[in-house]
Amino acid sequence: MKKMTFTLMMAILVMVLAACGASTNNANSNAGTASNTPGDTAEPAKPATVEITDSHGTVTVPINPKNVVALDNRTFETLAEWGIKLAAAPKKVMPADSIYVADDSVQDIGNHGEPKLEVIAAVNPDLVIVGQRFAKYYEDIKKLVPNAAVIDLNFDVSASDGTAGDQLVNGFKDVTTKLGQIFDKNEEAKKLNERFDQSIAAAKAAYNGTDTVMSVIVSGGNIGYSAPHNGRVWGPLYDIFGWTPSLKVEKTTTDHQGDEISVEAIAQSNPDWLLVLDRDAAISSTEKKTPAQDVIGNSPALQNTTAVTKGQIVYAPADTYTNESIQTFIEIFEEIAKALKK
Repeated sequence: MKKMTFTLMMAILVMVLAACGASTNNANSNAGTASNTPGDTAEPAKPATVEITDSHGTVTVPINPKNVVALDNRTFETLAEWGIKLAAAPKKVMPADSIYVADDSVQDIGNHGEPKLEVIAAVNPDLVIVGQRFAKYYEDIKKLVPNAAVIDLNFDVSASDGTAGDQLVNGFKDVTTKLGQIFDKNEEAKKLNERFDQSIAAAKAAYNGTDTVMSVIVSGGNIGYSAPHNGRVWGPLYDIFGWTPSLKVEKTTTDHQGDEISVEAIAQSNPDWLLVLDRDAAISSTEKKTPAQDVIGNSPALQNTTAVTKGQIVYAPADTYTNESIQTFIEIFEEIAKALKK
């Protein structure tokens, strides 16, 4: 009997020891698993580059590049708003109040007529943003800085695939998105595009669908015609908002001073609304300038038009000609919406 009791006690002891061993192993196993958890849940490293498709193909661009050269006046205000430092820029064709113009550390490339492209090479850029006025120098710039990412963000509102309005809207949103990807400002880019959409919606809603519109460019005291669809700044807006032009002229162009037109022809078309771009206001020069408001106000032929008698005139921001940014167009659209609501 005692022998059986002893045997039974030994069996129980073996089972207890086995259970303890299993618990210890499980604890060790769990501890090992726990020690691996931080590594398993750690955020993956952010990519160092992004693939950007521009006017010429796909380019690998460093994210948050250190040395940046910007040449596209559609991008200056966005870069400034996001606090992006520039190594060089074409100060002669930038708004006088731009933070980059005032910053002596930003090298001056001059203007697109006689650019100092050697300055680009001298600053040894990681990224060069080409566009609009400097698009024709794309190949020259690539040869100058073979180790830099060179992207051409120019978009042509006169392109054949789609209306000029579509090209303008999609072009701006695409450029903003790409800049957001490059400078790790994706949320800021999204919000900027949303503001753009909202300003378009507001201007669309404010137009009654019947008032006639005339758009002009004032330069050197002369009034030029900014034609619907392809005229500088104003042209694509006819597509976006469905405006009815007060006058249609054959063989129009995208000329920066507008097409030749007589003040009498404008007066005869009697527009309900007059949209004005003051080209001279955005250009730095020592020449005497006559403000667009004075040119319009001192033109006897225009004084009896509906637009003038009712004060239905919208002036683009003074720096528009050298600052055709998405922010500038947001401002234009918001001003149009405000004016039309009255």
